[in-house]
Amino acid sequence: MTFRMPPEWAPHERTWMAWPGPNPTFTDGAELAGARAAWAAVARAVRRYEPVTMVVGPGQAEGARELLGADVEMVERELDDAWMRDIGPTFVTDGEGGLAAVDWVFNGWGAQDWARWEHDSKIARHVADLVDVPVLPSTLVNEGGAIHVDGEGTVLLTDTVQLGAGRNPGWTREQVEAEIHARLGTGKAIWLPHGLSADYGRYGTRGHVDIVAAFARPGVVLVHSQQDPAHPDYERSRTYAEILRGHTDARGRTLEVVEVPAPTVLKDEHGEWVDYSYINHYLCNGGVVLGSFDDPHDEIAAGVFRRLFPERRVTLVDARAVFAAGGGVHCITQQQPKA
Repeated sequence: MTFRMPPEWAPHERTWMAWPGPNPTFTDGAELAGARAAWAAVARAVRRYEPVTMVVGPGQAEGARELLGADVEMVERELDDAWMRDIGPTFVTDGEGGLAAVDWVFNGWGAQDWARWEHDSKIARHVADLVDVPVLPSTLVNEGGAIHVDGEGTVLLTDTVQLGAGRNPGWTREQVEAEIHARLGTGKAIWLPHGLSADYGRYGTRGHVDIVAAFARPGVVLVHSQQDPAHPDYERSRTYAEILRGHTDARGRTLEVVEVPAPTVLKDEHGEWVDYSYINHYLCNGGVVLGSFDDPHDEIAAGVFRRLFPERRVTLVDARAVFAAGGGVHCITQQQPKA
């Protein structure tokens, strides 16, 4: 039986999320409250298009319900953090009605000193059990935000994630590709050298691809484009676009690259470079949930997505509190495809 990961634009059964709880990512009460409000806003936006199930830590359901409303389902499980894209399963289908869950090894984004993963490393199996589907275990340390597929055999990866010393020391590129292809049903990997510069800060993922580039449909890939030469991602984003334009996909098509201008803001209130990105969006049934930043480029980005997805409604959700914690809209959602 051959399984493959459907593209994000394929029909979904539901979306899975995880509720923020007290942990090192949210260093005080105000940050945690802001994160919960942001997570809830994303959940409510996605719920307009499809069912949402929120995994909530023990004893936190009542407060979550107040923010989520009645339409979001909740289940209680032990959690360390709240990034369902990374801790949840990668769902795959067999094309004949079968669904399974790939369970990557999760080790806190490369065993970072602040991270905890005793509970999060088990969430993929918990979700698979709740859905009642078989688990396909992998020996590769990997996260859902570190891969992006076109549904026709192509996958995007980054050197500093799958080949990073904190994740898979000793693995070769060929070994990583073999495992990825075996689990996702892909046949061609396109490697980018690294992620955005701010993703290497304290709470960064060390190079997740879903903030850099994402397929919009087979043969078409969105790429982050920093417009200001003062930002270190100015050169990085040009490198990504050049690499992608030089590649063909698994079907032999030369990739069409759509550059999406980054928000105009360059630094946060602490004077640190930001990695605000519209690439880190989420496709759901009939909709696009797009992070916004109270920025002049918000509507420009929304226009790009409306042109690319004319059959979907674009919903803007303020993502600044999510990015402050180290991720974006895509990072906190995980699709369960229709089998």
